[in-house]
Amino acid sequence: MERNLPTAEELIASLRAGDVTSLELVDEAITRIERDDKAINAICVPDFDRARAAARRADRARARGEDRPLLGIPVTVKESYNVAGLPTTWGMPEHRDFVPAEDAVQVSRLRAAGAVVLGKTNVPLGLQDVQTYNEIYGTTTNPWDRARTPGGSSGGSAAALAAGFGALSIGSDIGGSLRTPAHFCGVYAHKPTLGLVANRGMVPPAAPALPVDLDLAVVGPMARSARDLTLLFDVMAGPDPLTLGVVYDLTLPPARRERLGDVRVLVLDEHPLLPTGSAVRSGVNRVADALADAGARVERHSPLLPDLAEAATLYQRLLFAGAVAGYAADEYEQLRTRAAGLGADDRSLSAARLRGTVLSHRDWVRASDRREFHRHGWRQFFAGFDAVVCPITPTPAFPHDHTPDLLDRRIDIDGARYPYLDQLVWAGLATMPGLPATAVPAGRSSEGLPVGVQIIGPMFEDRTPLRLAELLEEAIGGFRAPQLTQM
Repeated sequence: MERNLPTAEELIASLRAGDVTSLELVDEAITRIERDDKAINAICVPDFDRARAAARRADRARARGEDRPLLGIPVTVKESYNVAGLPTTWGMPEHRDFVPAEDAVQVSRLRAAGAVVLGKTNVPLGLQDVQTYNEIYGTTTNPWDRARTPGGSSGGSAAALAAGFGALSIGSDIGGSLRTPAHFCGVYAHKPTLGLVANRGMVPPAAPALPVDLDLAVVGPMARSARDLTLLFDVMAGPDPLTLGVVYDLTLPPARRERLGDVRVLVLDEHPLLPTGSAVRSGVNRVADALADAGARVERHSPLLPDLAEAATLYQRLLFAGAVAGYAADEYEQLRTRAAGLGADDRSLSAARLRGTVLSHRDWVRASDRREFHRHGWRQFFAGFDAVVCPITPTPAFPHDHTPDLLDRRIDIDGARYPYLDQLVWAGLATMPGLPATAVPAGRSSEGLPVGVQIIGPMFEDRTPLRLAELLEEAIGGFRAPQLTQM
């Protein structure tokens, strides 16, 4: 059993001290991938030759006295980001040969910071699953239990981090796609405030890499420690220079609190539309106890909290309105027929998703207006609280389920079965209003599986949940490496 994989911060210190070279770090990571990834299948597009060349350049730069934030640090990149010279497929077989000529803006920022890209990590088909598998690259497994999923859609990145395949990774999130894999694999992730981090080049294959304002989705960092998460966030943060015409020097508000004892937190472990499993409730309560023991103001209820049921329903409608934008005309007509058959009194999340797929522009505008009421509610809430601690999904990592139609799948919560996509309710709590949320490890289930929670903070105050993640890591611990057995 390996205890414990070094953080990026520790590797940077070793590089600066001259105790190790970037080439040695890259060779060690490649050896680990070649030894262990046959069983995990996290690295779907290796780029080892160029990584070694980049490591040599980093070592020469350091010898000349250069020092950049990530100089010489091996990292991985989610397959959905364009990397010049490597395929970008989003798991779609029809695009298996698409190779972009230009790096995504975040890949460019990684390189500018001195990072060495080892390769790309696996994704689900079209990035639309809570698991990670596709026809081109196969199935990614969870390093803690290969019979279970690492989550999705940034499951390859989370599995790579947990297995030690590079020190950092980048992913994206619209339905918990950063936070759920972090929760399932025991690592850290941060969903930034909507619009805070440039996304150009994280685009479906063959589509032009243009700067666009996304409605719900963000790109963000993943790491094995909270301090590493902040380090990578600082590299990534800032709008697209093509939008502004200049490189933007971003200054965000500092963290509200520097001591756990000063934090004002609302803790949630129950949702009105879906139960929370016992393992996840235990993780939430472990964090709540650590906060209370440190002297923080911890509350379980507040009249300031926006309505959770309406928020979940609104999120599902907005999410699925965008998800079907690229559907063929015949597929869209089938959805219209199904939606027309819903009863007027059907207020289930399944009905909200189906209605969302066929929203008219008029209805979408009304839904988006309602989102603004929720955003205003959150502004009022955060006048009295600094953060919300709550689940990411209702369960730890679940067994692989490749049932073709996601609507036919079920999620098991303490022995009871619920619609598979209902598990998105907690992810949507931060996504729908565009709030920042940091996923942190919070212990293990009785089966030994990682359990994480999310810390939701005020809009554009990303440093508050990031700093709280650091303080909690000091209080309760953080990532621990899984035991990787050979197959």
